[in-house]
Amino acid sequence: MSRLPDLDPLQFSEAQGRLAGALQNRPEVQVHGLVGPFGVWMHAPALGEPMAELGRGIRFAASLPAAVTEVAICTTAVHYRSSFELAAHRPLAIAAGVDAAALDRLAAGEPPAFDGDEAAAHAVATELLRDHAISDATYTDASDRFGATGVVELVTTVGYYALNALLLNGFQIPLAPGMEDPLAQG
Repeated sequence: MSRLPDLDPLQFSEAQGRLAGALQNRPEVQVHGLVGPFGVWMHAPALGEPMAELGRGIRFAASLPAAVTEVAICTTAVHYRSSFELAAHRPLAIAAGVDAAALDRLAAGEPPAFDGDEAAAHAVATELLRDHAISDATYTDASDRFGATGVVELVTTVGYYALNALLLNGFQIPLAPGMEDPLAQG
């Protein structure tokens, strides 16, 4: 059960209504509604609006391939043990071509054995989350693969989804109906 009270859309403030309207076109909101981080943001729409815009940019406007972005997101979700974040993004990662078995290994705390660009994204995310820095070798590999813009996008992705994981965990946001907990066995 969430630590935050449910909000009645009929009682939304102007800012909450504006944020809800802006989120309605997001594919995940169309499927699950204003749950997960979106539901949290509704309690602080002055922060939720720029968060939503940053998330839109990461997911839909950045130059990185979707598989690379989703590996970074899933790596971050596992690091923070954020069941909602991983449950929401695992299917998106698979749809982007990420190997389901590798995601299962990641969730179980085993080496996922990603390849190529996905391995580079995992390495960047892992080092940032574990060491709070990126080694020269990992940075060079990522830069060679994605360029400076891509590395900025990758680091931003990790930071944004770390913030979302902390919001989800801090407010004990439950899984949406129909979601399975990919960390239940991990």
